[in-house]
Amino acid sequence: MLTTPEPRRRPYRSPEGIPSSAGSHPDDGDPLAPDATAATSPEPTLQPLGEYTRTLKRVLPRHIFQPEPWRILWLLPLLAVAVAGIVAVARFDLHWGIDLALAVVIGQAFASLGLFGHEVLHGSVVRTPWLRNLAGQICLWPFAIGPRLWRRWHNVEHHGHTQEHGEDPDAMHTLEEFHARPALQYVYRIAPPVRAVLTLLSLSVWFSLHSVQMLRRFLPEMPRRERPVVVAQFLLPVASWVALGAWMGFGDWVFAYLVPLLVANFTVMSYIVTNHLLSPLTPVNDPLANSLSVTVPRWVDVLHFNFSHHTEHHVFPGLSSKYAPLVKQWCKTLWPDRYHEMPHWRALWLVCTTPRVYERPTALIDPVRQQVYPVLGHGLERLAGAGTGNRAHSVPAPLPVFAGLTDGTQLSPPAAPASDTAPPQSPGPSAERPATRTADRRNRRRGGVAPRTTTP
Repeated sequence: MLTTPEPRRRPYRSPEGIPSSAGSHPDDGDPLAPDATAATSPEPTLQPLGEYTRTLKRVLPRHIFQPEPWRILWLLPLLAVAVAGIVAVARFDLHWGIDLALAVVIGQAFASLGLFGHEVLHGSVVRTPWLRNLAGQICLWPFAIGPRLWRRWHNVEHHGHTQEHGEDPDAMHTLEEFHARPALQYVYRIAPPVRAVLTLLSLSVWFSLHSVQMLRRFLPEMPRRERPVVVAQFLLPVASWVALGAWMGFGDWVFAYLVPLLVANFTVMSYIVTNHLLSPLTPVNDPLANSLSVTVPRWVDVLHFNFSHHTEHHVFPGLSSKYAPLVKQWCKTLWPDRYHEMPHWRALWLVCTTPRVYERPTALIDPVRQQVYPVLGHGLERLAGAGTGNRAHSVPAPLPVFAGLTDGTQLSPPAAPASDTAPPQSPGPSAERPATRTADRRNRRRGGVAPRTTTP
């Protein structure tokens, strides 16, 4: 049975966050309770991107940093599959079950085209501007995203300010923003199990809706002479898909485009939400701190152009995804304590079952239920894997929540033993005062304090 890691409950705090205060309350029965030194145990400091790239360039072969023009040929089989599927739906009177199967195949072709277009527009395939833009436009045609908008939104803003609050267009909300947005407040009044299902379902439309938001956000900031081009790169694909529906009829169009678009959205977003949404907000662009790589079967990596290797992509955005596994090997060798990786399904499960509101850069909160979760690098790995032993693919085990233990308890795992090659360390966050007995009784009434148990 799938279970969600239980968070700690905490008394109500204002949107401004929590002031630091001294004191921690370890408990031998709590896997997250620190030992005598955990309250001050060091955590890795953030390193700027340049430090990783300089180190890796000393050990990686030079030729891998050149474009791979032959990879443009991937367009041929991907387009052939998508076009053949659409023609089959339009020309043959097939059973709806066969049409649905074809729609899934078309959707996977759309997703692969989108992921390949992401690689192309980073310049790792061809660097001739007109050819790069043409290939990128074709790849992103199903999503109605133009290359100019994509480069501004993704290449410049997202990669330049990854997980930087207020700058990264893909970063999630803070507690202060939650209190200013009634619609978001309504979402968190929904029961967590229902919200988890809705989050999973929302992946099928998220990418398309987010791209429209990015168009509205960045179009006014672009030079006037570029705006007509950006709008045309959005409207032409939309018009083409509407025209396709008018030609083949709505029933066939559902299987030729609408369902494939939902499948493609879900596939792409299942990666995107795991890339950063479990990571801390960071004032320094440290890709090993603010990014997550996931593991998938090898054939999936081939189909999706190694998009699972996302930390590696943020270290070298312009590097061909062909060499991402090599960069991964070196990252895990040089920075084993900093590198974050988990199975794709587990990361997706955690995204769906934890809140997406940052109480502070290193903690997520369900503001309605006052439940706090750590992020990667600050305890989430330990929370997600508690009780799983050596089973790398087991479901994250739930943790007990004890009376008197609040968000003030140290959430970060104890630091690994120091070594000559360990990265620089800095003290972890201080703990806060425990909740009052009144707050504990209130939490019990809400179901937030579990009986004292031990984790197997």
